[in-house]
Amino acid sequence: MALSRRVLAIDPGSRVTGYGIIDVLGQEVRYVDSGCIRLADEEMPLRLMMIHQGITELIRSYRPQEFAIEAIFVHKNPASALKLGQARGVAICAAVLAQLPVAEYAAKSIKQAVVGKGGAEKTQVQHMVKILLNRSGVIQSDAADALAVALTHAHYLQTQRRQQLAGLATAWEQ
Repeated sequence: MALSRRVLAIDPGSRVTGYGIIDVLGQEVRYVDSGCIRLADEEMPLRLMMIHQGITELIRSYRPQEFAIEAIFVHKNPASALKLGQARGVAICAAVLAQLPVAEYAAKSIKQAVVGKGGAEKTQVQHMVKILLNRSGVIQSDAADALAVALTHAHYLQTQRRQQLAGLATAWEQ
């Protein structure tokens, strides 16, 4: 029997934080919800609090078993990189306080998992997210990025499950 896992994935940002929620059941992936936590034009500490509150509410409402987020990357603007790092830290803190395991994926790995090439454009990622989750209409950019992180984690969970089953089969054969 396949184990069902709910994944909450975050695309952190200091102005807009995208989220995507999917259910993973064996090889099947089901869309649950997605959207953005839009942050008021406040000082950074207040925006960080809003990110934490928003993610905490998502965790309370949807009860995920897994949390995934894009790994840190080098940014051209040091000030932007610091703000992004703070937003990521607050998001991870909300997950850890809820006792969720945290998985981090590099942007290149996310693009590879969803599009098939690590150098994919943002529009290609958005298009494939819609196809893989059987969605129509427009998915907000930050929400699509979060869903791409969720799909990457789903792929990881599925691969991990196949490896466990293969290990069990090997042990049984002995």
